[in-house]
Amino acid sequence: MKVMHKVFYVTLILSLSYLQGCRKGFLDTVPDNITTLEDVFNSRAMSEQWLARIYSAVPDPWQTPYTTQWDGMTDDMDYTWISLAMNNGALVPDNTAGYWQGYYQAIRYAAIFLANIDKNKEILNQSNGAQIIKQYKGEARFLRAYYYFQLMKIYGPVVLMGEEAGDVNTPYQLPRNTWSECVDYVISEIEKAKLDLPDSHTDPTLTGRIDKGIAMAVQSQVLLYDASPLFNGNQELNDFRNFDGKQLINNQYDANKWKKAADAAKAVIDLNRWSLYKVSDADPFRAAFLSVRDLYWNGWQTEGIFLRSANAINDGGAGWSRHCAPRNANGTAWNGMGVFQELVDKYRMANGKDIYDPTSGYKETGFAAAATTYYAANTSNMYVGREPRFYAHITFTGSPIPVIAQSGQSIVEFFYTGNSGKRGAARDWPKTGYTARKNLHPSTNFATSSFVNRPAMLIRLAEIYLNYAEALNEFQPGNPNILVYLNAVRERAGLQPLAAGLSQSEMREQIHLERRLELSFEQHRYFDVRRWKKANTSSDKQGGPLFGMNMDKGSAINDPSFYQRTVAVTRAQWSRKNYFWPAPQSEIDRNKMLVQFPGY
Repeated sequence: MKVMHKVFYVTLILSLSYLQGCRKGFLDTVPDNITTLEDVFNSRAMSEQWLARIYSAVPDPWQTPYTTQWDGMTDDMDYTWISLAMNNGALVPDNTAGYWQGYYQAIRYAAIFLANIDKNKEILNQSNGAQIIKQYKGEARFLRAYYYFQLMKIYGPVVLMGEEAGDVNTPYQLPRNTWSECVDYVISEIEKAKLDLPDSHTDPTLTGRIDKGIAMAVQSQVLLYDASPLFNGNQELNDFRNFDGKQLINNQYDANKWKKAADAAKAVIDLNRWSLYKVSDADPFRAAFLSVRDLYWNGWQTEGIFLRSANAINDGGAGWSRHCAPRNANGTAWNGMGVFQELVDKYRMANGKDIYDPTSGYKETGFAAAATTYYAANTSNMYVGREPRFYAHITFTGSPIPVIAQSGQSIVEFFYTGNSGKRGAARDWPKTGYTARKNLHPSTNFATSSFVNRPAMLIRLAEIYLNYAEALNEFQPGNPNILVYLNAVRERAGLQPLAAGLSQSEMREQIHLERRLELSFEQHRYFDVRRWKKANTSSDKQGGPLFGMNMDKGSAINDPSFYQRTVAVTRAQWSRKNYFWPAPQSEIDRNKMLVQFPGY
């Protein structure tokens, strides 16, 4: 083996990260004297750590705002402390290498694992050694396909590297594969992986390990994307071609892609392994509120399909929870994950009606005379009588503190002089007058570092229901199953079921809205508006001015000067190039056959 290869493997071994949720011993420290590829795959412990390193690239949806930043590039959320290149028009090929290099590195690790794990005699000598290796190969093959899909979501059609890992002598002057070729490869690889994966894992120490159900759920995602307008009959990207003229996005619409997506989602549902998490209460509104609030710490066991045990929900106190919590939480909270008015206004009234429906009962002015469980007396009428998810997902002025509060504090105040307002901190305040409340456990106490750790749900059953409803509505509008599964999500959230009779376009808007609300802050919105080709529409605009309350005004909870729709941030106008990130310039320089996405 060449010296440089030895250096590569030593570096890799020293940097091996861990995978939570594996059996005891899976993450043991690597002996310093293991330096070669042969050594790695003669040792069960080291082979398993190599597999763990492949797992470590699985994205963490709650590792935000510094790593997983997709929601901060949408009309849902602003990150007070960060200026993102996509938002200010500064995204260029020189600053987009992270995801590209990270996922391709994980893809290469998987290829090396698949090529060498059969040599591991220590595993093969176990009574069930052949079965262990078969399962491990299924996991690695799935993860390789999954990382290709992550690249495709970000960069569009990418380069498929083939089965071999290659080395420094391998020629890598390769063009992009077409989107359809990428989809076909990912689906076929997951199919192969499913042959080697267990149906499920019953051992709780294996939470997060890949099984057939997870593989099928990811296939549902891939096929839904493939059927969507961005990739299915998109004439707008006819100029996205390789140097030889090969077109990379199919411009011919295929309705059957929606059927494939619907069938894939239904296949997951028909496994009957998961159910929507629900809490019982004599008060139906309270039952719905607790169901959608507690889902993230109690419901993952019944609703969670693809789980990530290691995540940044708390991250030692510096993760999602601390970034979202208001400043009057007990201990230090950073109070800056600002939610835009555009999302706030999408949450319906408790009667299910849009706030702009004149019969909804919504009031833009005035204040509540009495307190409830969900808001204080004198709270703006803007926040009165809303659907249960609004109170579970959004922290607003007058809402109860979502975590353990400082002594003497009970409600959140975002107005200028309020306990979490602009006057009290240099930068730890939301520009919009709202923060995210979703997935903040009420017993979180920053002062005592008390957190409730739980897996993050990358895919859950509600998403699969919405995948199915969306695909079925496009392929077979009027099919009664559309309402069955859409209404299941709505009713869990405390909304009355939609009645039959909506047109296909009306149903499409209801499904799109349901995805936005049900999956808010779960890193879907950025990709959804693009695959739907709605990013430049008035209702879903991703550029220009975005609104909130007036953070420079207000000295009391009932001060009308605060409750004025005010431009919170102004982002660069939408451009067609924003559908995808540019390939990194370093890759363009190395691979002379790699074309850049038009516009960069």
